Amino acid sequence: MRAALISCAVLGALTTSATSFAAPQPAAKGSAYPGRIQIAVDLTDTPHRLFRVHETMPVNAGPLSLWYPEWLPGNHAPRGPIDALAGLEISANGQRLEWTRDPVDSYAFKLQVPAGVTTLELDYQFASPVVREQGRVVATPDIVGLQWNAVVLYPSGFDARNIEFAPSITLPTGWQFGGALETAQQAGDSVTFKPVSLETLVDSPLFAGRYFKQLDLAPGAKVPVRLNLVADDPHSLEVKPEQLEAHRKLVREATTLYGAQHYDHYDFLLALSDNFSGIGLEHHRSSENGVEPDYFTEWSRSAVVRSLLPHEYTHSWNGKFRRPADLWTPHFNTPMRTSGLWVYEGMTQYWGQVLSARSGLWSAGLTMDSIAAIAASLDRGRPGRAWRALADTTNQPLLTPRKPLSYTSWQRSEDYYNEGLLIWLDADTKIRELSNGKRSLDDFAKAFFGIKDGAYAPEVYNFEELVATLNGVVAYDWASFLHARLENHADHAPLDGLTRGGWTLVYTDTPSDFSKGVDERRKGKDFTYSLGISMGKDGDIGEVLWESPAFKAGIAKGMTLVAINGRAYKADLLRDAITAAKTDTAPLELLVKSFDRYQTIKLDYHDGLQYPHLERIKDAPDRLSDILKPRT
Repeated sequence: MRAALISCAVLGALTTSATSFAAPQPAAKGSAYPGRIQIAVDLTDTPHRLFRVHETMPVNAGPLSLWYPEWLPGNHAPRGPIDALAGLEISANGQRLEWTRDPVDSYAFKLQVPAGVTTLELDYQFASPVVREQGRVVATPDIVGLQWNAVVLYPSGFDARNIEFAPSITLPTGWQFGGALETAQQAGDSVTFKPVSLETLVDSPLFAGRYFKQLDLAPGAKVPVRLNLVADDPHSLEVKPEQLEAHRKLVREATTLYGAQHYDHYDFLLALSDNFSGIGLEHHRSSENGVEPDYFTEWSRSAVVRSLLPHEYTHSWNGKFRRPADLWTPHFNTPMRTSGLWVYEGMTQYWGQVLSARSGLWSAGLTMDSIAAIAASLDRGRPGRAWRALADTTNQPLLTPRKPLSYTSWQRSEDYYNEGLLIWLDADTKIRELSNGKRSLDDFAKAFFGIKDGAYAPEVYNFEELVATLNGVVAYDWASFLHARLENHADHAPLDGLTRGGWTLVYTDTPSDFSKGVDERRKGKDFTYSLGISMGKDGDIGEVLWESPAFKAGIAKGMTLVAINGRAYKADLLRDAITAAKTDTAPLELLVKSFDRYQTIKLDYHDGLQYPHLERIKDAPDRLSDILKPRT
């Protein structure tokens, strides 16, 4: 399906700036790998969390190097879980062959194939995490999530699109599964899939479970779209008609927006579980997502997480089909470059929230609350822009595996997601202003992502093509517009899109429904825009805003707040104390614990509670509300 490759020649003469998406990649062999590799994965050992793998690999005599995938799409980083590969034994004609690990490339296994040998047999295990401290739990008594990159070894030197695999799985008795691979045959709990390229295999995870349900999200459509659910118990699979309709409307709104579908079928994979780890990962013909089990059964409570599926679905167009040139690689052991993530993820973040509103998964009000929270987090909450431009944050996946930072507000993290949203809101409202409401970013989406309906092969692009498409919608100096927002060190976030959209960011003493929902999900309270701290459970201090009142008073992340004004800590007590301090000149007295030491800190703050909201600008055009209106 992906035989048509995009020639590197179309990239032209590219620069190496942060906005060029330039990535001349080392060439892999253009010819097909000689023979089809069989891979069989036994998923039945859920008590030990072990996936047992057998590969049968056609080979030629001579030196051979096998790769374990290192650079993972969607992770944008070298995070292949090679530490979980165990028990590797390679044999030929019944005789064991010794292998050695490359001393420089730890993802490469080298061996010598004897004369006369045409087939290798590989046996090994993927020892998935048994507790969360080891990583994502992907096997429970009721659910298994198989990412093929975690269980595959492949011959080096060939394009991933030119190595064919014939995959199969064995499931626990009676389990059902969902995924993008097409079934060739099923006998009981053994499933054989149709052969695919290595690229498609890695891009096609599956979820299997004891409790499983599949829902049709595009009834009567030529191109099927399905929602595959697995859960800890059957109760979580109860879906009301109006909930199903919101997900169906998501499909209609997305296909209307983009004007094309770059898949022959699409399968959402959604785990509803407290035991199976959460995930939000995109694929070309599927999503891979995990949420808490109350997603459907506590519909109002789960509102804040319902933008997840619109985000991942958008990636089928933005990221998987249209891809920044520096994120295109010939195989999974070629380093990626990440300068285009403010489009790949930032624009996806924008359309994900817009589609959440247009589909009804979110109300327009909740969407505006979310945008307010994002705007505040980047306006008041990112003093680090003084030293680090947004463009540099696209390097973040290469710097850290999403571990918590000491001072996120100062160090900055993957801000290209949410600040990217603000940039594309800015662009959308600018197009609407320049065209007197006749054009919008919807027109860009159709022109950029709606090409070649039905095509699967990635279409790479560079900064110049992005700018040219914007100019095709409405003429403007888009290159300068984008450079200014990506490379500046302004004191404040780019909020022109909000203002032009008819709204302004304000702070009140009452949290929005969105903020309340976030606090409830994380089991904490946020006082970032007042004291400058967010609280976790039991008085644990989470983030501390750089140069905030709390920071200046000596409070740091990792401390525990024990008491407030002489009374044992409760989140509501801290809230009430902040409110009372507005009319009291005495400082707050906070007893904190750091390691084995206690300290009383006096915090002289009297501006009350501060929570972000959007407020209408009188007599200004309400472009933001129009952006969020349904199109179908």
